[in-house]
Amino acid sequence: MKKIFTAVVSVILLMCLVLGCSAGSKAEAASVKIGVFQPASGDNGAGGKQETLGIQFAHHETPTVEIGGVLYQVELEIVDNQSSTATAPSAAQALVSAGVSLVLGSYGSAVSIAASDVFADAGLAAIGVTCTNPAVTLGNDHYFRICFLDPFQGTVLANYARDEFGASKAYVLAKLGDDYSVGLANYFMAAFGEANCIYETFPDGTSDYSSYVASAKANNADVFFSPVSTEAAALIIDQAQTQGLEVPILAGDTWDSNVILNAAMGKNVNVNVTTFYQEGAAPTFDSGIKAWINSNAVAKSNNGGDDKVAAVTAMGYDAYYLALEALKKAGSTDPGAILSILPDLTYTGVSGNIAFDENGDAIRDTAFVKVCDSETGEWVFVAQQGI
Repeated sequence: MKKIFTAVVSVILLMCLVLGCSAGSKAEAASVKIGVFQPASGDNGAGGKQETLGIQFAHHETPTVEIGGVLYQVELEIVDNQSSTATAPSAAQALVSAGVSLVLGSYGSAVSIAASDVFADAGLAAIGVTCTNPAVTLGNDHYFRICFLDPFQGTVLANYARDEFGASKAYVLAKLGDDYSVGLANYFMAAFGEANCIYETFPDGTSDYSSYVASAKANNADVFFSPVSTEAAALIIDQAQTQGLEVPILAGDTWDSNVILNAAMGKNVNVNVTTFYQEGAAPTFDSGIKAWINSNAVAKSNNGGDDKVAAVTAMGYDAYYLALEALKKAGSTDPGAILSILPDLTYTGVSGNIAFDENGDAIRDTAFVKVCDSETGEWVFVAQQGI
């Protein structure tokens, strides 16, 4: 009996050792955190979710990265900055406290600017995905971005208004206090000619845009330009239909969304946008993310209920793979090491070649121009345009 007892104890001890070693291996598995600083609520929540989807799909494809000869599991640390400049710093601090190695985001220039000092104080590199206002990278060495900038985008839109529609007078509507909206409006007007523009702003919390559409009609504007959130855009489109606004509506990258397609469906509106990517430019990516969205109910909901590929999603996808390249080139998860190699980092993604200038801005000189087909609910590619 004693021998049997001893044998049983020995087996139990052996099992404990084996299980202990297995648990220890899992506990010691290397991991690296990438911060995802995006709005999932507020005015820019729809766009933020779509940008995050690109990052999540890329992570789904490639959840590991080899850094310095060691295979690391990548963890996405996602925070909601709520589209709010007041909330942005605390959301950024949450990423710092979580120990991320670098940050991706945000959709929305204003929240990126508001969080910038938090990342700077922590010595963290932040890679903007579609935050287009020049002030995001201006005067600092920690913020980079992979998208074109608003001075370029505003000029493309102004040229398009003149060349495509023969416009000589533009009505321009921006959201008061929003860096992206006001900034892009000003760049458009500078290129179009301020004397040729009627400029108005609306305050936060506005839900009735009837007076602004009426103003555009009363001033006999040839085009209606409004670089605002998708939430505001959908309401503007409703008013354009109600009041019979017959002139073309122009906007920047924020309007490249199925929210806009759905809002324009069946309406007599002519919506034109500039953006970073056109579905069809990278067929393998398009088919892969569509299959993933259709197999994932949460992803489909975050994409607005269908599988249309927004440009911000493609940009989020590229940003994730650029982050992996940064980790590999740095050979370390240390934020300082990553920050030091970013200026010379290059990558070719589905949205094109990515490289940074001396300010940390992407070297990009073309934008996709597309128009909404309100009968089919699809974007129609018009041109790939520079200045």
